[in-house]
Amino acid sequence: MKEIYHEISLTTICALFGRSRQGWYQLAENKGQKQLQRTLVIEQVRQIKSELPHIGGLKMHSMLQKFLSAHQISMGRDAFFCLLKENNLLVKPRRLYARTTNSFHHFKKWPDLVQRRKAIMAEEIWVSDITYLKTKKGFIYLSLITDAYSRKIVGYNLSRNLKAEGCIKAFQMALKSRLYPKRPLIHHSDRGIQYCCDDYVQLLISQNVQISMTQNGSPYDNAIAERVNGILKQEFNLYQSFDSYQQAKDAVENAIISYNQIRPHFSCQLQTPQAKHASSNAW
Repeated sequence: MKEIYHEISLTTICALFGRSRQGWYQLAENKGQKQLQRTLVIEQVRQIKSELPHIGGLKMHSMLQKFLSAHQISMGRDAFFCLLKENNLLVKPRRLYARTTNSFHHFKKWPDLVQRRKAIMAEEIWVSDITYLKTKKGFIYLSLITDAYSRKIVGYNLSRNLKAEGCIKAFQMALKSRLYPKRPLIHHSDRGIQYCCDDYVQLLISQNVQISMTQNGSPYDNAIAERVNGILKQEFNLYQSFDSYQQAKDAVENAIISYNQIRPHFSCQLQTPQAKHASSNAW
């Protein structure tokens, strides 16, 4: 289990400036307070960004609230963003897109059972999608299954091709991780051949999972899956070109652990997806 980032200690900061802990609190009464506080916050931000290199400023400010309170630092959102900007720590957005869906096939296209509605509990709706990663030898493909309620990635597989096998392995992983196996479950995806083919459909049916698919190719019909793809690439450096499949696989595993267990999510009321998933009322 990956550990959450470590808060830099006050002792470490004092050592950097050649001061004692008592000296820190004495500085709170003179002109040096503000600069030392800013330095303390910047060092803590760098600790967070070592785990979550592309996390946004709002989430980071939320994560720092206990730290700020413990060190008697008052810093609002605007002041925090100014501090990040001054130290070149704001995230620069990236836009990536690649087509991985082939919906021109003879297999059955299933109806849309979700209709963009929100899930009200974990393991009510799973959304699936495929995105690409780059290596020096060409593209590889990441199949993801995300819980629509908690935004937790519950299953994934990195494959060297676009065959259905990768999607099947991701779904099988998701099945093994279920916390609420008695809940009725809908599997929602695009109409790509990987999700419509006989092997995948029969697997869903055998597990009593309802099948739902987008109808017109709009990204809004599978918006959660699209959003998760973007977060992994933009915030966890999966947009880069990897030297090998194994290097990419290691990066994916680390990114998903950090995404699930460390990164707060606005749609989860700034909980992590894992915490949100585990707190869903069981029945």
